[in-house]
Amino acid sequence: MKKLVFRQAMGARVRGEALVAHDGFSARYDLDRTAGKFSRPTHKLAGQSYAGKILVLDTAKGGVASAWMLREMAARGVVPLALVFNSVNPILVQGAAFADITMLAGFDGDITANVPHRAVVEIDPQKRLLRLL
Repeated sequence: MKKLVFRQAMGARVRGEALVAHDGFSARYDLDRTAGKFSRPTHKLAGQSYAGKILVLDTAKGGVASAWMLREMAARGVVPLALVFNSVNPILVQGAAFADITMLAGFDGDITANVPHRAVVEIDPQKRLLRLL
């Protein structure tokens, strides 16, 4: 089991399958929020379902619209289990908190290069731990 430590964390302890890509994340422009899939054709996860998955991506994009869209997705039950980024902006952090989505950021290296696509991972924000199972 590989353990990865990070500096920024919030949310509940979760375990699930990771969708990994060195790409950005915008709830507004990258997702079909009704179908629960990545919809932007040029996104590296295009066509894949994000619902109930741990998303491991390079950076968060977008502003206020992305933040409230996370809450809308959570209300519909079509939401990622967790969001894991190399870097994140304060607005998306606020949106994840509002939607009760676990979020991590601030790794020493590129997190997208350290978690294999479709790996099962466990995240414990209180212990500052992301573990590959």
